[in-house]
Amino acid sequence: MRSPTHTGTFAGAAPPRDAAPPRDAAPPRDAAPPRDAAPPRDGDLPERRAPRLWARARRALPFALAIALVAFVLGRLDLDAFRAALSRVDAPLFAAFAALFILALLAADTFATVLVYRRLIAPVAFRDFFVLRGASYLPSLLNHHVGQAFITVFLARAHGAPLARVAGATLVVYASWLGCLLLLGAVAVPANGGPLAGSALLLAAGVLYLAVLALRPARLARTKLLAPLFEAGVRGHLVALAARVPHLLVLFAGTWLPFWFFGVHIPLGAALTYIPILMVAVTLPLTPQGFGTRDVLAAALLEGFAAGVTREERLAAIAATTTTWAVALTLVEAALGLALLRGVLPHMEAKDPTAAPPAGAAPTGAQREPA
Repeated sequence: MRSPTHTGTFAGAAPPRDAAPPRDAAPPRDAAPPRDAAPPRDGDLPERRAPRLWARARRALPFALAIALVAFVLGRLDLDAFRAALSRVDAPLFAAFAALFILALLAADTFATVLVYRRLIAPVAFRDFFVLRGASYLPSLLNHHVGQAFITVFLARAHGAPLARVAGATLVVYASWLGCLLLLGAVAVPANGGPLAGSALLLAAGVLYLAVLALRPARLARTKLLAPLFEAGVRGHLVALAARVPHLLVLFAGTWLPFWFFGVHIPLGAALTYIPILMVAVTLPLTPQGFGTRDVLAAALLEGFAAGVTREERLAAIAATTTTWAVALTLVEAALGLALLRGVLPHMEAKDPTAAPPAGAAPTGAQREPA
């Protein structure tokens, strides 16, 4: 006789296969808990703690890296020379320059970006996107890409467009920015005695990308995320790139000119080589606002252009520039972003996203056929 597998009504006898389990039967030890059952207080705690700790550590890592890099830079300095470099700056003029730079950068960025979203998503007004881009400065304090994600999600919700499609339009914005950097690098390399092969390589990368857009591989063009890239096409990318040039020039000036306040005089030819490196480094998702990365790179690249008899004085002038400029930009962007986020952006959210676009305007993502 087989041993029973369940506790049945009759001891020692196995219940029939179609019999319902008795009410007082204990569930098997290896049985999975029901879906609607409350999780045990102690059993799941170790499994949940590790992901939470890892997520917290990952969020804190950029801040820890920024603090470590800034501490490394300041630890190498002569603090007396650093304080002397700070004291030579006209603080009100420097603050006014920072505020003027942020407003000019916001206007130029809005001009270039709104053209892309008008073409691919919805007829976004310049003023509305100016407010939205300015409000995104607040999450951008973490890093540049968080601010871009904020814009993407907001536009998708405000205009009833699929998130993947708006993200694809954001990729066109990124492509215009990278194209400007490629052109800037292609000009800067020979301007500083570099080989023409370097410029050719940079230009070849851009031409290859445009060739892929012209060929329109079916599998890529049908992808929802990449479809806006192919809809923009070669002509749309070139228009976006041309519209991005004023933004690039403003950002270049805002990265280059602050050094002059502290006696670090970088000639234009050298600036065309080194300043783009700093511009790219600040946008990398390594540290918030480029703290630390900007300081380390500037000290390595620009020491030869700083005024000062000793190396300590030159490094102090560069560190005074990068730290003061980063703090000034953070304060201005935080104040502007908070004012726009709390004061104006809620009125934009109340607008009807289903309103019909004006005649001749690009249809919204909700009105388009799915890619």
